[in-house]
Amino acid sequence: MVNRSSWKRTLRTAGITLLSSALLVTSLGLTAPAVTHAAGARQMEFLDRGVVAVKTGNGVFVSWRLLGTEGSNVSFNVYRDGTKVNASPITNSTNLQDAGGTNNSKYTVRAVVGGTEQAASKVASVWGNNYLTVPLSVPAGGTTPDGVSYTYSANDASAGDLDGDGEYELIVKWDPSNAKDNAHSGYTGEVFIDAYKLNGTRLWRISLGKNIRAGAHYTQFMVYDLDGDGKAEVAMKTADGTRDGVGTVIGDASKDYRNSSGYVLSGPEFLTVFNGQTGKALSTVNYEPARGSVSSWGDNYGNRVDRFLATIAYLDGERPSLVMARGYYTRTVLVAYNWRNGQLTKQWTFDSNTPGNSGYAGQGNHNLSVADVDNDGKDEIIYGAMAVDHDGKGLYTTGLHHGDAMHLSDLDPDRPGMEVFQVHETPSNAGIEFRDARTGQLIWGIPTTKDIGRGMAADIDPRYRGAEVWANGALYTAKGQRIGTTVPSSTNFGIWWDGDLLRELLDSNRIDKWDYVNGRTVNLLTASGASSNNGTKSTPNLQADLLGDWREEVVWRTNDSSALRIYTTTALTDKRIYTLMHDPVYRLGVAWQNVAYNQPPHTSFYLGEGMNPPPVPNIRIAGQ
Repeated sequence: MVNRSSWKRTLRTAGITLLSSALLVTSLGLTAPAVTHAAGARQMEFLDRGVVAVKTGNGVFVSWRLLGTEGSNVSFNVYRDGTKVNASPITNSTNLQDAGGTNNSKYTVRAVVGGTEQAASKVASVWGNNYLTVPLSVPAGGTTPDGVSYTYSANDASAGDLDGDGEYELIVKWDPSNAKDNAHSGYTGEVFIDAYKLNGTRLWRISLGKNIRAGAHYTQFMVYDLDGDGKAEVAMKTADGTRDGVGTVIGDASKDYRNSSGYVLSGPEFLTVFNGQTGKALSTVNYEPARGSVSSWGDNYGNRVDRFLATIAYLDGERPSLVMARGYYTRTVLVAYNWRNGQLTKQWTFDSNTPGNSGYAGQGNHNLSVADVDNDGKDEIIYGAMAVDHDGKGLYTTGLHHGDAMHLSDLDPDRPGMEVFQVHETPSNAGIEFRDARTGQLIWGIPTTKDIGRGMAADIDPRYRGAEVWANGALYTAKGQRIGTTVPSSTNFGIWWDGDLLRELLDSNRIDKWDYVNGRTVNLLTASGASSNNGTKSTPNLQADLLGDWREEVVWRTNDSSALRIYTTTALTDKRIYTLMHDPVYRLGVAWQNVAYNQPPHTSFYLGEGMNPPPVPNIRIAGQ
């Protein structure tokens, strides 16, 4: 194990505190080699330098992106108010502490390639707090047909560059206070989807209308540049009465298909692709997987028929496709689409009712993940206890049935390929399981006698190789060895936040660190005045590497939903890693994060103590 204290060397030049990672680079090789792209490079969004400057007690903390298309020959100069603050180009990190910075300072960053400075980044003003406030426009409340009043709060969010300027916008779902789980009857208020610039400018609002019920399982909205024009589209299920961002109604606004229990079990269902800049509906087709007979999905009152999932996947290895799904308790159907040249074209359908696919019924989760698990350059959809290949054919099914939580990454760096950690509702000899992501083969499992609702995977203990996993009150290594008698206080999200390679714990409005020596959690941040979402799930609006260096930001709503806050770390780090948003598995994880029971995004490579250099992503920037 590398002695972490020996990594940290402090350089003090012209009032700058800059952590050097020379030993880290030598020991762990975290500076990527020069970038070259093989055939089959994946289309990826253009990102600017993402400079963040935050006032701290010791001046101003500044961080910026290293792009996945840049290599080890790139270094950086940082300018405050036009004056360079670093003595020599920064080669071993993408952050610094500027002791001379003030609240009024302005910062730019310039890459240095072959000794020549490149163009300056956008100017970054200094944040007075460790968060950026993004004002929101709260929709007016209403009253249901049975006389129940409701209000709105900002729920799940996603990120995409809607206008092609290299900066992310936030797309936010508004849930009414009477949103329902599918198992519960009752009317709900309407669902709205908004888009915001980071300065709070609202670009548009889509009203989904009375024929889309509110709840975690109904509206899965995908935000991604589907056609490679450098600007993200937004896609989701719509219905009669949906109103797009320019005021045009989809279908027949006079129709109301809600039954006396509040469910929508009849009437047409649509899939719409919207323009990300304006919210204008670009194409609307009949939604597939289609409803058909309600009872064919496992009950006759409307619970299982409306369990939806969605994701983005690079099914051809180069360009993203949209995948919409329905069902997982019994029948399971996935349909893949391409959005090309203004046309939405169906690519394939996977249906557990198809002869030969019966083993795939009842295997889906409340979530999913996407990765090229078989190393053919094309993505597979890991759909709980089953996987669908890039061509829409079943890859494998474990037969361990439905579960609430799942994590896919290179969890054990000593094994080839990626692994899946999943927990299951159905008791079995492997109700807690660690499996090979390519084959579905069980690596190790823990017997269970009850529904295991929570499970988490992250490297939180440097004494053991790979990620640790925990569920049902027990903590294990990637090899299945049980560790100690205590577990982290939360089994929710993980986030890379402080300066080391371990992942921290994200739950409710807190970020904590696992003190592996004493077996306890230590609080790093409590976001006073901010709230989490989704009831007992206590998830953020969004977690992603939105700004600055490779570490992640977390987005929480204010208690009254008048704003979102984008929290960023101000801890110095001597680890230089390209932005996680240029790792395809992580970027797709951000896209599917809002789906049903939210799960944190993970990288395609092992990111943790003792990691190897991150693989150079084989990506190409859209439009370049």
